[in-house]
Amino acid sequence: MTTKADQKAQVAAEYNAFLALCPSRRLLDRISNKWVVLILCALGGDTSAPPGTTPAPKAMRYSELARLLTGVSQKMLTQTLRALERDGLLTRTVTPTVPVTVTYELTDLGLSLHHLTRGLRQWAQTHMDQVLTNREKHDAQAPRP
Repeated sequence: MTTKADQKAQVAAEYNAFLALCPSRRLLDRISNKWVVLILCALGGDTSAPPGTTPAPKAMRYSELARLLTGVSQKMLTQTLRALERDGLLTRTVTPTVPVTVTYELTDLGLSLHHLTRGLRQWAQTHMDQVLTNREKHDAQAPRP
């Protein structure tokens, strides 16, 4: 007789994102979103760490995140924060002050994902000139038949 923990471990070992019905595809969908990457980087402390240093994670208020993430709508920021909280990647702490203070902070699980997203963000920033040059070259070529 297998225990519930054994069954859960077996299912986890069988996750394969290349299969259409694998639930990890939905998770990949979520974490590949630009706002998710930027929120994780912000809460991971990437915005204030000098280049070449390891950032220190920090709690941030909703308004701080909204100011930092230029272009994100209030609705999108709220939805994204709720989804990340639901997935256990961040915690939301409400402090009964006037007005109420709400802060967001990475969990250990969120911090482990932040380490990956930080590299992705850095790669994008470092290689953007090359990508733009390649796009221009490609777009200047004759159209394909």
